[in-house]
Amino acid sequence: MPNKYNPLELLVCIGSRMLEDNSTVEVGTGVPMAATLLAQKLYAPNIIAMFEAGGVAPLMPGLPISVGDSRTSYRALMVSTMNDVIETCQRGMVDYTFLGGAQIDMYGNLNSTMIGDNYQEPKVRLPGSGGANDLGSLCWKTIVITPMDKRRFVEKVDYLTTPGYLNGKGARERAGLPAGSGPYKVVTNLSILGYDEETCRMRVESLHPGVSIDEVRDNCGFELLVSDELEITPPPTEEELRVLREEVDPDGYIIGR
Repeated sequence: MPNKYNPLELLVCIGSRMLEDNSTVEVGTGVPMAATLLAQKLYAPNIIAMFEAGGVAPLMPGLPISVGDSRTSYRALMVSTMNDVIETCQRGMVDYTFLGGAQIDMYGNLNSTMIGDNYQEPKVRLPGSGGANDLGSLCWKTIVITPMDKRRFVEKVDYLTTPGYLNGKGARERAGLPAGSGPYKVVTNLSILGYDEETCRMRVESLHPGVSIDEVRDNCGFELLVSDELEITPPPTEEELRVLREEVDPDGYIIGR
């Protein structure tokens, strides 16, 4: 019988598979923490996880609940400051970062600041950038993990909090951002999305089991490109689910939501 899993467990497992051993990753709160810890246990034992509050390469004894949680510094190589962590990104030494947001457009630009057309009087005031602008600007590959619907996947973000490919190929470089950096993958509850090399537009690369391309398109507010080699996402394995449920998040802090 196929393994039974919920959408959050699927997102965590997919995120964990994207991290290579011996790579560096800037980790945010929530699903990224679970994905990084699962990767550390199964696929990337030598991964260097970094947290905004200053923890670098901890051997996390359990799932942290924030970037300042003491577990982000347990047996770490270094416990420093946010300034040092962001400066490490600026020096080009961080391979991956996980980000999210209220809105994302076809070029991977993110909005976590406000909904509406008036900054002083928005419809919704969101938490803001935190370190998201720095990380999306300076880390080499940005992985976004987010549910997919038309409210989030929009033609144009209401506010540009974190730059993706801005308005197309070459725009990041013209803005002064590191050449070769930028959006990498978008992991959703329906599919895995990447970016076309020529246009830098978002494209569907893999459909999750039981999901059709029409369902993905119906939940997106702009026209998606589709890869010529469209794949089916491998579902979570029995071992992934066991480690995730028993060792990474036994209390269901993330996967039980």
